[in-house]
Amino acid sequence: MTTSPALAWLLAATAAGAVAAALIAGSGTPVLDGTAVLWDGMVGSPYAIGNALNIAAVLMLVAAGFTVAYRAGLVNVGGEGQLAAGGISATVVGTTVPENLPAVLGVGLALVAGFAGGALWALMPAWLRAVRGTNEVITTLLMNFVGLGLVTLCVHEEALLRQPVTSADTLPQSSPLATSARLPLVGPVEAQATAAILIAALVLAVTWVVLSMTPTGTRLIAVGESTPASHRLGVPVVRLQISSLCVAGGLAGLAGATLVGTVPFVLKEGFTAGFGFAGLVVGLLAGRSVVAVAAVAIAFGFLASGGINLQVAAGVPASSVQIFQSVLILVVAGAAILRKRATA
Repeated sequence: MTTSPALAWLLAATAAGAVAAALIAGSGTPVLDGTAVLWDGMVGSPYAIGNALNIAAVLMLVAAGFTVAYRAGLVNVGGEGQLAAGGISATVVGTTVPENLPAVLGVGLALVAGFAGGALWALMPAWLRAVRGTNEVITTLLMNFVGLGLVTLCVHEEALLRQPVTSADTLPQSSPLATSARLPLVGPVEAQATAAILIAALVLAVTWVVLSMTPTGTRLIAVGESTPASHRLGVPVVRLQISSLCVAGGLAGLAGATLVGTVPFVLKEGFTAGFGFAGLVVGLLAGRSVVAVAAVAIAFGFLASGGINLQVAAGVPASSVQIFQSVLILVVAGAAILRKRATA
């Protein structure tokens, strides 16, 4: 007997919810009180909703890129490094454009720079995979450490991106982006939701069209299913592998640009906040479906927002939400494996 995907998700959510309840109770907070605080942090105010959507937008961008590469049979584990490269590139542009430049140009230039930075960061692993056969999981993973180290170097060196040091209290971070390069708000001011939401929605729509309705999407699937067969059929395998991984890196870099384009509008250590790995998880759970990417990213965004409130208002460790997400992933992955075995 097989289990439908919907039932698998329901069982996974139930199991993960039970674990979350146990963690809340273990912290000394009544489960009902903790649940109420979590819910309030998710949807209890315009700011909570806006914050959740901002987080979801970043996850959507990273996961959309992951899905493009995944269709071609590649696994991009380098989201963190690509986020870092995109953030650095966007900061270089965003701190140099004129303040009085129209926002559509300033923001556009910063976003394009972010995409280009992430794509270039993924180019070497892509070339090694397509031409030399080097495992992209290893190379993209290792590039994460280089990217995060480069952020540290940039924000600590005045010759690079560190803001001018005026006292011992000057923080190791970049100067703020020019006003013209900052992402505008959408919706009510109190929600603080940014245009990153619209950008992510547009990217997902374009990604869905390309993957579902164009010859390029069909060729990517062919490469992912069988590289030797694609070669024999004349499909440009090398070009598709390189371009798909670079697109994945570019979209992660675009996500990095949206992060530095949001309050506090600076590049600093830790600004990636694990979004690269979280986006990888969203992509894996979505199972190559662009529509599922949107749903899972939104769910994770609201969970993350609720987790912040859970920590602040109820004293529950923020890691509880991470454990909840991890259990959810493990249960869903286990259900997928069991379904696959049952149908084999």
